[in-house]
Amino acid sequence: MTSAWLPTAPCTPRACVESTTAALRAVPRAVLRLTGVVLLLLAGLALSPLGARVPADVVRRWCRWIARAAGVRVRITGGPVPAGGLLLVANHISWLDVPLLAAVRPARMLAKTEVRHWPVAGGLAARGGTLFIDRDRLRALPDTVARVAGALRGGAAVAAFPEGSTWCGRAQGPFRRAVFQAALDAGVPVLPVRIAYRVDRGAASTAPAFVGDDTLLASVWRVATSRGLVAEVEVRPAIPAGRASDRRTLARAAQRHVTPPPSGPHAVLMA
Repeated sequence: MTSAWLPTAPCTPRACVESTTAALRAVPRAVLRLTGVVLLLLAGLALSPLGARVPADVVRRWCRWIARAAGVRVRITGGPVPAGGLLLVANHISWLDVPLLAAVRPARMLAKTEVRHWPVAGGLAARGGTLFIDRDRLRALPDTVARVAGALRGGAAVAAFPEGSTWCGRAQGPFRRAVFQAALDAGVPVLPVRIAYRVDRGAASTAPAFVGDDTLLASVWRVATSRGLVAEVEVRPAIPAGRASDRRTLARAAQRHVTPPPSGPHAVLMA
């Protein structure tokens, strides 16, 4: 049973995700990559009690290293990132989207409660100030919006994926409006970020997608055994506070910014 608070996407691993059956020679490389990712996550978990005392630049670099350790190069392009209270929003394709957004600006994530139970990453998310939402409880929505608005008023950045569900990257879902109400209530700008995955400079890749009944382990293994994956992260122009009068208008404006053009711009290799 679905609702506006529990959106779903039509994407499934069988229909949308390209097969990346690993050759035997790719297994040692994949194991090394996964070992690197786990070590970085454990290092982050050890440093998490320091909280805001960890410099933002260190957090950004650490997030890029996670993607690089998994075998994914990162290209970040676009304009400046505002300081102070800020709502970052992006299209949602993969578990990799989380460190990619934090590589733009470290932020408190808005995530479903299931993430809390992920191995290693769940504990790191909880200690990092993630705002968890129980998507099975529609009545929890106003309280969640209020908590996000409170964090934004306090000068924090909050990152969210307004589609509410992952898509394979070949298509996108509509942005849900609720989280944009928090930005309106707090009077902070919204920063749209466009995320795409490609093979080197070629066609779009669905290998990093984490969709449908896919398991986290299967998605992570697909990334680790792939070759030449590139994550393209484009910081779009910020939507200033007061530019939109209601959450519907604000959600539509943000989605227009992350809808990919017919042919994307060339990017500069950052990591």
